[in-house]
Amino acid sequence: MPSNQKIVTQYARMWPREVFDAMEENKLLLKEVKDLQQPGVYILYRDDVPYYVGKTVKLYSRLHDHANKSTDRYFNFWNYFSFFVVAAKHVDEVEGVLIAAMTTANSAVPRIPQIKLDPKLARILRQARRHQFDHQSA
Repeated sequence: MPSNQKIVTQYARMWPREVFDAMEENKLLLKEVKDLQQPGVYILYRDDVPYYVGKTVKLYSRLHDHANKSTDRYFNFWNYFSFFVVAAKHVDEVEGVLIAAMTTANSAVPRIPQIKLDPKLARILRQARRHQFDHQSA
């Protein structure tokens, strides 16, 4: 991939849900947020805990629906959001990475194969960590 082709071109972190309420009064904010009619991946948070990771072809429209449609599945469960503007061909991968990287309250499952640590190796590592802890506390 050429270096000038980015997977993620913009992002916003921990914006309050009230952005959608304030837009009616703030024309500058309205324009800035409504211009987000690009594909991307978003995270809905309940306080500072990730609740849901989603993907969409139009960030503004999807986030607006989550915030304003009382029939939306997640309407009552979040108060902050983050989003990433992502090249359309990479949206599925970025969503999968975010789901795999953080536990969400709705238990989303990444569509990426997981490499599991061999149970024998996990046991050896746990024993080594306990042994190291025992020597540090002695």
